[in-house]
Amino acid sequence: MDGLITVKGRNLGRFLEVLSSKRSIRSLIYACTVIFFFALILLPPILGILLKWNLIGQIFENSSLMSRAMSAIYASFAIALFVSIIDVIAGLPMAWFIWKGKSKWLNALDTLADIPFIVPTVALGYSIWLFWSNETQGISSLFGASLVSPGWLLIILVHFVFSYPAVVRVMVGALFDYKRTYEEASRTLGAAPVTADRTVTFPILKTSFIAAFTLAFARSISETGATVIVAGTFENGPVLINNLKTTQQLGYEGALVFVSFILIAVSCMIFATIMILGPKLKMPVRKVWPVAERKLSSHGLTNLRNTSTLLVFFVLVLIPSLFVALPAIYAILNGTLNEALSSTGIWQGYWQSLSLSYGVAFVATLLNTVAGLPMAILIARKRLGVLPSTILDVLVNIPMIVPSIALGVSLSIFWNNFPFIPEIGLLLFAHLSITYPYFVRSMTAAIERVDMDLEEASKTLGAKPFAVFRTIILPLTKYSLFAGAIMMFTRSVSETGATLAVVTELKTAPVLLVEWVKQIVPASPMEIGLGCGFLIILSFVILLISRGTVRGRY
Repeated sequence: MDGLITVKGRNLGRFLEVLSSKRSIRSLIYACTVIFFFALILLPPILGILLKWNLIGQIFENSSLMSRAMSAIYASFAIALFVSIIDVIAGLPMAWFIWKGKSKWLNALDTLADIPFIVPTVALGYSIWLFWSNETQGISSLFGASLVSPGWLLIILVHFVFSYPAVVRVMVGALFDYKRTYEEASRTLGAAPVTADRTVTFPILKTSFIAAFTLAFARSISETGATVIVAGTFENGPVLINNLKTTQQLGYEGALVFVSFILIAVSCMIFATIMILGPKLKMPVRKVWPVAERKLSSHGLTNLRNTSTLLVFFVLVLIPSLFVALPAIYAILNGTLNEALSSTGIWQGYWQSLSLSYGVAFVATLLNTVAGLPMAILIARKRLGVLPSTILDVLVNIPMIVPSIALGVSLSIFWNNFPFIPEIGLLLFAHLSITYPYFVRSMTAAIERVDMDLEEASKTLGAKPFAVFRTIILPLTKYSLFAGAIMMFTRSVSETGATLAVVTELKTAPVLLVEWVKQIVPASPMEIGLGCGFLIILSFVILLISRGTVRGRY
């Protein structure tokens, strides 16, 4: 049986190699990829905004609203830039520890780093508010007063928490794809570990650092659900849109169009600048300080760095993220668990919602992987030319930049023009649009790291394009591919804002939990905690098994 499967696999491989050698087939694949991107990922949210473009004049007629909008936009960019820098600084040591560590628990630690991605955004914001601001719970209860009041500082903490996993995931994938040959060669020539990492490893992985920064930036710019929970009276772009929508203030739709347009336009200019100047960035400083860097490489300082990294992760990221689920412990003792397992009370429909969340996440991840991989190759290898590929690279980020509440509204406006599409289709399209950039951004950076000389050498020896991909590109980027898939899956599982906007009958688990957190459906803290706990535990188990399988195979 195994022999038959092997033979069929080889025959399929030969068939794909023959197809890939035909220029018309390759052109067709790339054309389908570009059509998929524009038709399902980019144009729906953009056209949804443009359909309301005639209302943008409303905000110019209201000077106080314009002032609020400009202040909110400025706050969005200031927070996003600051958080993205902190994310990279804090995420790199964590990724490094996971990559170089030898403990058998590293798979679990690697999976724990994804937890904030799994928790629904509103529940995540609520959890962090409980931990830092609630005077009767969390760390604030030790001081008898709110340690971090709602406002810009708490927003920074929340944005750091939910963007941290994206940075770690991209960097971990890049590090596991990285071959240590060059680093080991520099070590044999007497370079200290810090010197080798700084002068050899970091320049090779520069594209992944840039990808991690852009993902964190885009995630911060667009997040709405968690930000609204902790913002208080402070407003950034998404919070302003949410506040205007909630109060139905005159000029709300014009403000939505204006704020979304400015966030998209300025972010695209920032990303274009990064894409153009990033490859030219000299990294790191060439000068070497042997004595100082040897001291920095000492066992004691390495342990201190690892300890500080884990402390930051557990205190600032993991514990605040899981705090909302702690009441689940009491739910096990007082009978709430039995109610949940028997689907009584508010638990009616919970398990169906959970299955819907995982089903949509799985399908969206699979489709975006198939459609996103050729796009990543198209961009990384400049198949369409330098300028068109750079433009595509920038456009890929747009669905992440649009505030999630505006994205959901614009998708709803666009897809409501097609009443024949069932609600499950609208839900899937929304999740495709939201998650697609995470995979393409991760894989583009990974493919750019692969030396094109390796591909050219393989082609001169007669290898077909598919054989080059299978034997060179895939082995050197497999962990980044897995990392991108994980980001898509977890982002889809936790998505709330856009889901609320595009569906009315279907309820994913995050939507159900939002109703509980906001008391639309009365729920006790124990029930909210247990509901979040089930989602977190099941996702954790799925990711842990997947990660162990991938590392075991490779």
